[in-house]
Amino acid sequence: MGTVTLGVSIAVPEPYGSLLQEQRAGFGDSAAHGIPTHVTLLPPTEADSEALPAIEAHLASVAAKNRSFPMRLHGTGTFRPLSPVVFVQVVTGGSACSWLQQQIREASGPLVRDLHFPYHPHVTVAHGIPDEAMDRAHEALASFEATWTCGSFALYEQGEDGVWRKLREYAFGGGGGVVPGPSVSREAPATSRP
Repeated sequence: MGTVTLGVSIAVPEPYGSLLQEQRAGFGDSAAHGIPTHVTLLPPTEADSEALPAIEAHLASVAAKNRSFPMRLHGTGTFRPLSPVVFVQVVTGGSACSWLQQQIREASGPLVRDLHFPYHPHVTVAHGIPDEAMDRAHEALASFEATWTCGSFALYEQGEDGVWRKLREYAFGGGGGVVPGPSVSREAPATSRP
């Protein structure tokens, strides 16, 4: 028994995921190859390993209640100076991501937790590297664009080596359509990963 570090995220599919991961490594972010390219739904969270069955059941329930939705990434943004992060922006699908992360962290569930910053869906492409490299990342990916239909999210565990590994994927149960939910503001920073 003991504790595990978990995260829940939406994977950026191929070929976009590998492309952004290689770009991130090329900017000098040493964590790039240990973090699959993603949009965070639950940032790194400590949990008792014996709670894993309840966590998995909760995530399966959230996925079953929701539907696939369109995702579009375009352009870059940054959380500097509050947080040393450059990211690719989520321009379609952000409200659906916000709705999902609220359900995942709901007060009656096993993954309730506070966030350090208001939730802001994004794809990190540089974190904690020198400012010149951050500027390069911001400029190099300014015209990046990717679109896909998001049909699932996944539970990840961070190993002792710092690498995030997928434990299980949860497909949405409602077929096509958009996840219901409120729109949220996206102006505040977040440093969450996976």
